[in-house]
Amino acid sequence: MTRRLHVTVLVDPATIPLDDPEFRDVSDKPITEYHVCDALRNLGHRVSVMGAEYDIASVARALSEQPPDLVFNLTEQFCGDRRMDKNIAALLELLDIPFTGAGAMGLLLARDKTLCKQILRLHKIRVPNFVSLSHHRKVRVPKNLPYPMVVKPALEDSSEGISNASLVYNAEALAERAGFIHERWKQPVIAEQYIDGRELYVSVIGNKRLTVLPPRECYFNEPSDQGPVMLTYRCKWDRQYREKWKIDFGFADLSADLLQTIERVSRRAYRALHLQDYGRIDLRLTRDDRLFVLEANPNPDIAYGEEVAEAADKAGIDYESLIDRIVRLALRRYA
Repeated sequence: MTRRLHVTVLVDPATIPLDDPEFRDVSDKPITEYHVCDALRNLGHRVSVMGAEYDIASVARALSEQPPDLVFNLTEQFCGDRRMDKNIAALLELLDIPFTGAGAMGLLLARDKTLCKQILRLHKIRVPNFVSLSHHRKVRVPKNLPYPMVVKPALEDSSEGISNASLVYNAEALAERAGFIHERWKQPVIAEQYIDGRELYVSVIGNKRLTVLPPRECYFNEPSDQGPVMLTYRCKWDRQYREKWKIDFGFADLSADLLQTIERVSRRAYRALHLQDYGRIDLRLTRDDRLFVLEANPNPDIAYGEEVAEAADKAGIDYESLIDRIVRLALRRYA
């Protein structure tokens, strides 16, 4: 086991309960912060919790005056803006404090869906054809980008801004959806080729040596002309909606050859995007076994029972061992 450490768990302030600011009452709490804090304590570490407050100077001062051995970084935004999470990582890098998860570079490259695809394409990793649409400019679609397309905010995550209306079949619907996103999210839009196929999620842990965990799959069990065909915001976050449309998650049944290909592509994507410690690669697999990388998640949910933890458990890594491995990987980068 890793030596006993002082670990500061850095979180979004809004997640801190007023009646339990140190996340100690873990019973029946389906919340990542509780699970991570509980696992760290069970591993013997001294845990403190800190919110990444608006007054970021006070956060920097507190970390500088009494630096922990490690920051377990669970922030996903700053002041409600998910695009700013990379700046939290940049602050920790400037302070030279060891922390878990993606650095500023990885968050920048993976969070921007257009930049992510450009980087992957440069590394000859297959991605859907796509176009970036800026605000107040005429929508121009390349000839190699056929309908239907998926239209979504370029800088959001967690399926934010993705609904059934995101799948468009003509220029009029494309312009309408792009305009809606520009007005609602105030950011560029990416329109990408819709890939008809199986939706796979591949968790990866490691730095120099990478472990690719068993792929998970989102099962759309209703016929495609009736139910959703991609993971929308409601699919991801609304349990009743998933039950209505018989959407489920489980381990993917894949041939040995396909597994090998998926592992190779996931490793290449992980390295190309400068991810570290842990991350997730989202893919589509077509009926003729062509593999497309849709995007990467540089800090996927590591709550007990969620995708990363489930995949780790399938690979023989229980939850506390997963958290311990993430701690070890982060510390090793600073050794």
